[in-house]
Amino acid sequence: MSDFRQDFLAFSLAHDVLRFGEFVTKAGRRSPYFFNAGLFSDGASLRDLGRFYARALQASGIAFDQLFGPAYKGITLAAATAIALAEKGQNVPFCFNRKEAKDHGEGGTIVGAKLAGRVVIVDDVITDGAAKRESIELIRAAGAVPVAVLIALDRKERGTGERSAVQELQAQFGVPVVAIATLDDVMAFIAGRADLAGYRAKVAEYRAQYGA
Repeated sequence: MSDFRQDFLAFSLAHDVLRFGEFVTKAGRRSPYFFNAGLFSDGASLRDLGRFYARALQASGIAFDQLFGPAYKGITLAAATAIALAEKGQNVPFCFNRKEAKDHGEGGTIVGAKLAGRVVIVDDVITDGAAKRESIELIRAAGAVPVAVLIALDRKERGTGERSAVQELQAQFGVPVVAIATLDDVMAFIAGRADLAGYRAKVAEYRAQYGA
């Protein structure tokens, strides 16, 4: 596990974004851990989060020209990532979509830079993939090319079938998904923390039952 992934999970735990206990997921499963990126809700944490996104994207080696943030969570995440990339000397444009088209002013559904070139979609997680599919189709309709989806955590968990939402999205559109951390990283993180030893077996059991 590379250092920035371990650092990201420690950062998430410190901000109560990553929690361990007993939780019920959207799918109705009892999970021993929970991740809610919406709790990165102040300037300092959003700045640091953007830096983790930027590191993961640069580490992926994927060539890109622009960032796109799907409404609503993706808007601040794409902006934070663009700022972090600029800090690293890589200044790229970004844009985001509105839920409803605007019929005055600049109009349309896209705010920010014009969609062009190779575009990375920035969001928090992939649950059922619907929002990302919409983004991919919107980018292609504009004549641009979606080259990756960048998320915070890949739970590597089965959806309705045998594959995860991430695997289904990659198979359907041929667009790779880059995650700052995955469930594998979470398990390695727990293994290195004595204070989380009580959750090792529970997370392993959950993965054995629901992992893709």
